Amino acid sequence: MTTHFGVYIHIPFCKQKCFYCDFPSFAGREEHIDEYLTSLHHEMELGATSFGERGKLAPHTIYIGGGTPSHLNLSQMKMLFESIHANMQVKNVAEFTMEANPCTIDEEKLHLMKANGVSRISIGVQSFDDGCLQRIGRLHKSSMAIEKVRLAQKAGFANLSIDLMYGLPGQTLDMLKESLDKAMELGVQHISIYGLQLEEGTVLAKQQEMGRLELPDDEAVEKMYDYLVEYLPAHGFSRYEISNYAMDGYYSRHNTLYWQDVPYLGFGSGAHSYWRGKRYENPVDIGEYIKATAEGKFLYIVEENVSEKAHMEEFCFLGLRMTKGINREKFRVKFNKDIHEIFGDAIKEMIDRGFLQENDGALSLTPIGMKYGNIVFGAFIIE
Repeated sequence: MTTHFGVYIHIPFCKQKCFYCDFPSFAGREEHIDEYLTSLHHEMELGATSFGERGKLAPHTIYIGGGTPSHLNLSQMKMLFESIHANMQVKNVAEFTMEANPCTIDEEKLHLMKANGVSRISIGVQSFDDGCLQRIGRLHKSSMAIEKVRLAQKAGFANLSIDLMYGLPGQTLDMLKESLDKAMELGVQHISIYGLQLEEGTVLAKQQEMGRLELPDDEAVEKMYDYLVEYLPAHGFSRYEISNYAMDGYYSRHNTLYWQDVPYLGFGSGAHSYWRGKRYENPVDIGEYIKATAEGKFLYIVEENVSEKAHMEEFCFLGLRMTKGINREKFRVKFNKDIHEIFGDAIKEMIDRGFLQENDGALSLTPIGMKYGNIVFGAFIIE
C-alpha cells in the first residue's frame, strides 16, 4: 500500500495560450469543458476504486494545475470540486493548491475554492510590467494582478504563491527590480521565478526564427539572476529549490514530493503518474482523453518500468534541485549502494569545479552550481 503520495489534476483549458507556453493546454475549446469534467470524474473514480481505501484516495497533497483551472466558470468549478470530494479524502490533506490567472478569478470563485478545501493559490503574474506582459501574451495588466492577489487575501487565503519570470522580451533589470518590490509589498508567502526558455513550437520561438524577438543578452540575464538570488533571501524568502523561494513554513509541499522521489497520481489529459516503480502518461489530446474514459479503463498511452539506472539518475537530478541536496543515507537505503560507488567520478569533478559540495552526509549544489545546474545534472548520467 502506498501511504504517502500526491494527486495532480490537469485542467487543459485557457482563455489564451501564452507565447512561451508548451504545456498541454488549449485555448478556444470551451465547448468541451463539461464533457471533459465528466471524463475527469470517471478517471478519478477509477483511480479511487483501484488505489484508494474504502473507495477513496487519501493523498498527502492535491494540486489542480493547467492550463488555467480558474478559467472554469462557477458551475464547472463546482462540478470539479464535487468530483474531487466524491473520490478523495480532502479534509486531511496537508496542502491543496489551485492555480489561477488574474483575469479569470473573482470573489465568487475564490470563496468557492475556500469552501471546498483549497488552502493555497498559485497565481500566474509573471511580471508587474505591462509591456512585458503584453509581449509574452498575457491578458492581464499589473494593476489587475495586484487587485486579484489582494482579493484572494481578503477571501481568507494566507498561503499565496506568485510566478515571476526574467529574461523576457524587452525586460530590463530595473523592470525585474520593480516586479520584486511589488511582490514584497503584496505580502505573498511564496515566489516561483523562472528564466525564460524558448520551447519549440511556441509563439516566442517562432518569433525568434523570424528575427522578430528582442531578448536581453546573456550578460543582462545573468545580472537579473544574480540580483534576484540576493534580493529574495534578504527579504525573508529562503531558496529551497532552484526556482522556488518561500517564507518559513510556506514551501510547496506538493512540488517537493516530485523532487523527493515520492509517488503521485495524475488525472486528466496529458497528466503523468509515478506509481509503484512505474511511470504513466495520459493522452494529451482532449478528444482522445474523453473517448478513452468512456471505455472505463486507465488511459495511459505510455507505461514504463523505471530501470534502476534511470531511477538512480532521476533521484540525483531531482534531489540536486533542492538546496538541501541528496541525502547519502537515503540513497543507500533506496538502492543498497553508496552514491560514491555509482557517481564517484562525477561527484569529484563537480566538487573540483566548485559546482557541488558535500556536508553532513548530503551532496548539494553550491551557489555557482545553482546557476549552472544543467552542467551538474549532465554529469549524473550513467554511461
